[in-house]
Amino acid sequence: MNAPVRRQLWDTSLPDWDIRIQTGQSLIPELPLFDASADRALAIFKRLRVPDLIGMPTYGEVCEKWVFDLVRAIFGSLDPVTKRRALREFFLLIPKKNGKSSIAAAIIVVACLVNERPEAELLLIAPTMTIAKIAFKQAWGIIRADETLDKLFHIREHLRTITHRLSKAEIAIKAADSDVITGGKATYTLIDETHEFARKSRAEAVFVELRGALASRPDGFLMQITTQSKSAPSGVFKKELERARAVRDGRLKLPNLPVLYELPPAMVKQWQDPKTWGMVNPNLGRSVDPDFLTDQLVQAKEDGAQSLALLASQHFNVEIGVGLGGDWQAARHWAGASGILTFEDLMRRSEVIVAGIDGGGLDDLFGLGLLGRDRETKDWLAWFHAWAHPEVLEVRKEIAPRLMDFAEAGDLTILDPDQPTQDIEEVAALIKAVADAGLLPERDAIGVDPYGISAMLDELVLNGITDDQIVAIRQGPALSPAIWGIERKLKNGTYRHGGQPMMDWCLGNAKTETRGSAVMITKFTAGRAKIDPLIAGLNSYQLMSRNPVAAGSAAFEYTGM
Repeated sequence: MNAPVRRQLWDTSLPDWDIRIQTGQSLIPELPLFDASADRALAIFKRLRVPDLIGMPTYGEVCEKWVFDLVRAIFGSLDPVTKRRALREFFLLIPKKNGKSSIAAAIIVVACLVNERPEAELLLIAPTMTIAKIAFKQAWGIIRADETLDKLFHIREHLRTITHRLSKAEIAIKAADSDVITGGKATYTLIDETHEFARKSRAEAVFVELRGALASRPDGFLMQITTQSKSAPSGVFKKELERARAVRDGRLKLPNLPVLYELPPAMVKQWQDPKTWGMVNPNLGRSVDPDFLTDQLVQAKEDGAQSLALLASQHFNVEIGVGLGGDWQAARHWAGASGILTFEDLMRRSEVIVAGIDGGGLDDLFGLGLLGRDRETKDWLAWFHAWAHPEVLEVRKEIAPRLMDFAEAGDLTILDPDQPTQDIEEVAALIKAVADAGLLPERDAIGVDPYGISAMLDELVLNGITDDQIVAIRQGPALSPAIWGIERKLKNGTYRHGGQPMMDWCLGNAKTETRGSAVMITKFTAGRAKIDPLIAGLNSYQLMSRNPVAAGSAAFEYTGM
């Protein structure tokens, strides 16, 4: 039996996207579209009226060219003869106020009008019930504004469904936060705000169902229209975004079309410059008012780092990370101090290593920070790891996908449910390895929070650590020297770390509070904003500041565990 021959994939990569976005060129590559399908759909789209604008102008009158290019690509990828779609998925990353929801409603109506499959299911998934009602009202308004369409569709407001009277195709508008969503039979699906939908516990399973439905419906498509996440991307949304970027950059070949309005990496820090606003806001001057953005920026600067980060992510598609999430000065220099630094590298390069530990409850992380002094450059080298009880994944569902990402990266260990002491045992084993290598000081080698870690101390003693090597580190304002010191050493390039994503997140969660002449690190949001590994790092900094000497010979070289 001959294997089926895969159709030739259209190349949707756009390796020069960074130049295109700076020069105002289209972010949709040249594609061999089926013009008959594309032109028919675009003609319908342009005829539809925008129900919530004064005078109800047509989409053809108010939309920019980029919208028309997108509509042509979506519907022009369907072969009118074979009824197969060359592009199955579309991913539009665009800031708020660029007509996202209005365009989504029009696209789903057009899809229903050009659809040829009897009783096809069309899903428009909104993040909340409020937005679902707005989306339904928008789609219904589009239909009511046209006498012909009003007769063609049957509306059931209480169910938020719109049914084509002839084909019996049905548009169902669902709310991700309250409706039961399954996608096993959907021909066309449009997800509004993927970053919100992806936070739901079943999001990954629903994506599998939606994509599985396309296997028996080659005329269908899955489209995502979203802004950036309000926190650093994680879990399902991170995977979807990274896949879209990989296709755009040419690193991955899939029948997907990504259209990403985001600044090139080299320009991200310029997001506050009005000259860059039009690059990521294609409707600037139309649905996006430059004066509104200016006022919002002034207000966000006044309100602080968290408001500034939210504005950057939602109105300029800046990905929240270490550069935006926190207001500690060290966060601004953290990324520039990163490099490749594994535990093995730390052991090999260091002449001395000290440890910091910060524990917590079952819904906290248990953090370890090892800080070495490079035997050649004398730079300080920081390596971190954390442990989490499985309970945290249930108690803190909102950060569970992020924690799983860190576990996959090797920065976090999720404890085996049957091994509740796994964290302290593994911390003690790592510190013992440092001691056995002759790199641990004889005194003041392990800095700990003096409260609630008696089990950890017992485990260290069982592994040959002496009382002289363990020192209680005062917390709160007493950590001011470490907070200020890390800021200075990061800026002058003498504090280096391994660029671990977990630590980017922890620094993004950290904020500073002034207490008299001192400063302390706290969390932006209790519960879900973890900083335990960072506090462990501050504890280790306090000890390295004492200029320790390793217990072993200065000529010792680590050759592996």
